[in-house]
Amino acid sequence: MEKLKTDLSNLDVFFNSLPAASAAKAKTLFYKKLSIAMHKFYGGKMETFPKSPLPSAAWLNAWYTPGVSAVSTTIRDNNRTSFELTNRKNLVAVVSDSTRVLGDGDCTPPGGLGVMEGKNFLMKYLGGVDAVALCIDSKDETGKNNPQKIIDFVLMCQHSFGAINLEDISQPNCYRALDALREKAKIPVWHDDAQGTATIVTAGLINALKLAGKKIENIKIVLFGSGAANTTMCSFLTQMGANAGNIIMTDSKGPIHKNRKDLEANPNYYKQWGLAQKTNAQMLADIPSAFQNADAVIALSKPGPDTIKPEWVRGMANKAIVFTCANPVPEIYPYAAKEAGAFITATGRGDFENQLNNSVCFPGILKGTLLCGARTITDTMAIAAARAIAAFAEKRGITPSNIVPLMSETEIFPTVAAAVAAQAVKEGIASAKLTEKEIYEQAKQDIEDTQKKYNYLQQKDFIKTPPREILQSVLKETLEEI
Repeated sequence: MEKLKTDLSNLDVFFNSLPAASAAKAKTLFYKKLSIAMHKFYGGKMETFPKSPLPSAAWLNAWYTPGVSAVSTTIRDNNRTSFELTNRKNLVAVVSDSTRVLGDGDCTPPGGLGVMEGKNFLMKYLGGVDAVALCIDSKDETGKNNPQKIIDFVLMCQHSFGAINLEDISQPNCYRALDALREKAKIPVWHDDAQGTATIVTAGLINALKLAGKKIENIKIVLFGSGAANTTMCSFLTQMGANAGNIIMTDSKGPIHKNRKDLEANPNYYKQWGLAQKTNAQMLADIPSAFQNADAVIALSKPGPDTIKPEWVRGMANKAIVFTCANPVPEIYPYAAKEAGAFITATGRGDFENQLNNSVCFPGILKGTLLCGARTITDTMAIAAARAIAAFAEKRGITPSNIVPLMSETEIFPTVAAAVAAQAVKEGIASAKLTEKEIYEQAKQDIEDTQKKYNYLQQKDFIKTPPREILQSVLKETLEEI
């Protein structure tokens, strides 16, 4: 091919000239190889940088000793002033024990750093929120990952942050940690794998149903996979009016239902067992039956591409909605789902149509939460974010291949921040009684300032342009392997 552009704008054109199956495989392989090469070249994605000026060396006496002593004693006497006198009000800790990193499972504590730095990058660039990656060892003396270790760690470090983002923690520890911390922590705790993913999927479903001419209270929904994201999704759906009896959730053994004694007997599946009492009213016991005449499938399970079979999709209702969100490879590729009769498809990836990526929501959700001083992040705040995302996309126009905003549509982030803050104020859990418009304007300004600084650093070559020879080498290796 022609020389690969450093902005990768000609990459999809090249890969899409290949057969569909080869293109999907090639893109996945290319981005994996590129990620390794670029992370090595840049030494990761994030660094710490001051925001206060230094007109002369004398100013160090104000930023540090002796002047800073007054900051310490002021905060000592009133801890709330830490949100005014430090960066705490705009700082999030991304906490993970790296036991369920993307689709790769337990990657050991430092193995999650690449993803957590990625969250930091997106939080800052898209939401104007500072963040730090904290990958921890949650193993106890028996060698088992213990949620209490995560809970204790967050409760100990919470005084340095404005909010906590839990990430890539295996179940059931992720549920236990979130439930405990929402109750005990003094700052908001957000589980992005569960709540963030459910938020963007909900937004996508709202618009997909509009295009399909269907109503949420009338549809049959398969939740393929019963992990943190889909168990949260089930809760969101019922709160929005879906009939719980028409929701069929599956795990590795098939659909769950109230006669699944294996779930009842295993305390690790207490979330799933609770949902089994309300869902799958017909007691469907096999996957083909679950898919039969289903209006929507939301897959958040193990990577494919053969996890979901085309024949299952063929048994779905007219204008079927198929969201396959496993990373890095969806449970069934969109082209295969379309060939099997799907009306609208979506994945978690940006190189296919309709990317359902929680990156569209968590920067704005956390920004709005921080700006309004919310004590927690409720389900209804997340659902308000989902509705705002769906409405934003509908206003600018939706089609079967374009149901949610892209991360490049930067107006979505202050829009989400404002919707979340307004809901927090409505629920009486916000300490700053700012209007929705004020939150929107502040968030927009912070995001624009961040992006201007970032673009300036690139223009002045403080952030180096990706070397073309590395890109060419990665592409060559990719083509040789496929």
